[in-house]
Amino acid sequence: MMKRKSNDSNRAQRVASKVQTLVAEILRDDYSDDKLISGVSLVGAVAHGGLQFVRLFYYSRHEDIPVVQKRLDEITKTVRYELAARMDQKYVPDIRFEYDDTLDKAERIDSLLNSL
Repeated sequence: MMKRKSNDSNRAQRVASKVQTLVAEILRDDYSDDKLISGVSLVGAVAHGGLQFVRLFYYSRHEDIPVVQKRLDEITKTVRYELAARMDQKYVPDIRFEYDDTLDKAERIDSLLNSL
């Protein structure tokens, strides 16, 4: 049984990675003129719910993250439609964009360490 669970998590990671790559290509190809979206970099992906959902973590060069998040939420349906056209799977997972604040936290820790 343990081997099967490992295979399931490997599959989930492969699907999440594939979705991340394809969505990054879609954002690059279809939204390069959009100033909010062109500053977005996908930095990770995690599959959930038996591969029904993929959370895509992003970082943005734009200062106003809620505005970027709103724009990503607006285009999610269109991006998923394009993703379905590019994937060779029977089922295409739902995608959700989530801001990754790891770099912000790292900068804050660096500034705190430098002030000591």
